[in-house]
Amino acid sequence: MSNGQSGIDIVLVHHPVVNKIGETIGSAVTNLDLHDIARASKTYGIDNYYIVTPYEDQQKLVTEILEHWKTGHGAKYNPARKEALELVSLATSLEEVRERVTKSRGHAPLLLTTSAKVQDKTLTYEDARARIEKKEAMLLLFGTAHGLTPEVMDMADYSLMPVGANTGYNHLSVRSAVSIVLDRLLSV
Repeated sequence: MSNGQSGIDIVLVHHPVVNKIGETIGSAVTNLDLHDIARASKTYGIDNYYIVTPYEDQQKLVTEILEHWKTGHGAKYNPARKEALELVSLATSLEEVRERVTKSRGHAPLLLTTSAKVQDKTLTYEDARARIEKKEAMLLLFGTAHGLTPEVMDMADYSLMPVGANTGYNHLSVRSAVSIVLDRLLSV
């Protein structure tokens, strides 16, 4: 499904993520996240946008939404939305996504996580942009709920610097964070 524009694939992880007290959970898929992140992905030339959830009811919801906008009434009603949602694929695990991306690209991509907190192995946006300019394939992970689990953070090659200002408050919606990160990485 790669359109070959950026070498970047993004993943919205619904499991494994953490809740506000640090327990590993699975979060619910939202219609807004599907649409808004797909639209941002299309705008910035992202190759693929993966939704990761192991839960059958959530997979069914994603499938129904995508079918409506890709082949149902929504496809005729809003062709631009259809075009953006063409980027979206469903996966049951992060491992499945990594395997699919590695197979389609012919090599493992650089795995970058995002977080509202500074992590070990932090990569600046400037350094990430330099890698993009060198056509290095990247898999960019965004967590839902209160973020990616420590295990996911540990498996990453790097974590991007957090998005935010100097207000002391940093709890953006994932939709907002994705848009800001993509703009920092890919704007001209």
